[in-house]
Amino acid sequence: MAAQLDPDLLRTFIAIVDAGGFTSAAQRVHRTQSAVSMQVRRLEAILDRALFQREGRGAQLTPDGEALLGYARRLLKLHDEALAVLTRPDLSGLLRLGTPDDYVGRFLPDILVRFARAFPRVQVEVHCEPSVNLRGLLAADRLDLALITCTPGAETGEVLRREPTVWATAERHLAHEDEPLPLALFQPGCPFRDWALTGLSGLNRPYRIAYTSASISGILAAVTAGLAVTVLGRSILPSGVRALRTEEGFPPLPPASITLHRGSSVSAVAECLAGYMREGFAAEGLPPSMSVMSPAVMA
Repeated sequence: MAAQLDPDLLRTFIAIVDAGGFTSAAQRVHRTQSAVSMQVRRLEAILDRALFQREGRGAQLTPDGEALLGYARRLLKLHDEALAVLTRPDLSGLLRLGTPDDYVGRFLPDILVRFARAFPRVQVEVHCEPSVNLRGLLAADRLDLALITCTPGAETGEVLRREPTVWATAERHLAHEDEPLPLALFQPGCPFRDWALTGLSGLNRPYRIAYTSASISGILAAVTAGLAVTVLGRSILPSGVRALRTEEGFPPLPPASITLHRGSSVSAVAECLAGYMREGFAAEGLPPSMSVMSPAVMA
């Protein structure tokens, strides 16, 4: 019998490459690291080729691994598209997703790529707006799903993740020592902005709002240049930016609840994407029973 390429093995192979290692890939494909290693050995045995270099750190592809990668991506794309078209022909159309700008780069790429592979006939429009604006767009029935940042204890959607919130400054600059403290903040209505100003006022620490932006790139440009400090979710901090400690004179901040809200009519397509969002954000320290569902979901 001719050798067969198992899509499950190819999916794990791609996950290792994309995640940069076996450990991270194991989390993506929901297997143990030993199971992932075993799948790679099976794939290498089928092809009679070594796909990863066994020396050094990380997951470095061999020339044969590089050659397989392009084929594996195309094979899986066709595989997933065929399944979606033949088993879920009704799942098509347009899906409108709203999100604050700061979640786009950190969480959405992997979620949307995986969703597109499974549902190639669904078009996703992503609208980047502050949380306060997203609530209005939902109420006006201009969004199907929205990610909204909430204060813990005041959540009104399905909680996807509890994100530690930190003060952030450039690693090689001392803007956090300036008086008054220069701040780079999102626009009014952003919980991060409110928490920053409330915390500093509680310490009677003088500050000035040096930069205001609706874009995370604008905020980080000011911070990395050493012109200001800001408040962000810990997982969003890029290289070159560090979290400030309470010992450095900064007040503690509440964690941010990242919540998923549905529009007035919840379609099957929207619920499918909601499932991918739930998995991609991987709620931390939150039992599923604690998720607060919106009225549209409970109805």
